[in-house]
Amino acid sequence: MVCKCCIRIIRQEMEQHGIKVNRIILGEIDTTYDDTKITEADVEKILNDNGFDLVTNKDKILVEQIKTAVIELVHYANNMNSIIRNSDYMVEKLGYSYQHLSALFSKYEPITLEKYIILHKIEKVKEMIEYGELTLSEIAFSMGYSSVQYLSTQFKNITGISVTDYKKTPDVVRKSIAEI
Repeated sequence: MVCKCCIRIIRQEMEQHGIKVNRIILGEIDTTYDDTKITEADVEKILNDNGFDLVTNKDKILVEQIKTAVIELVHYANNMNSIIRNSDYMVEKLGYSYQHLSALFSKYEPITLEKYIILHKIEKVKEMIEYGELTLSEIAFSMGYSSVQYLSTQFKNITGISVTDYKKTPDVVRKSIAEI
């Protein structure tokens, strides 16, 4: 689950099937149900039918927690990128060394943790550009870039177009958080 809409949908689906949701946050759900009527396979089917997976492997759970932490930092932490380094945030949030988190992430995902963070940052930059409320300098600062040039270079490397061209192209589609 990567956004508040996902949380709402999963909560509704679970409750609709007689499953009590004790706690639900990004990437995590705690439920209670009558196991004589509902099985873990039923819960998994509900999740799968809504585009989610049931994760029970300890390492894979940590990878999902890493993804959630990145999403929280980049998309919901209100300028936290400019205040704290990504690696420090991850270590503080998850309680493991950044090297461990990065190695584990790469073991289960097709990209590195650093690249995953960059992809999220670029999508957030696109969103901020489209809102048009901040200058590129303000966006660079709020996203933790050392300069507008560094942001612009990374933006072009990831998207294939310059920030200026992106601003001129209204039909460019952003990726949803779940697609990254």
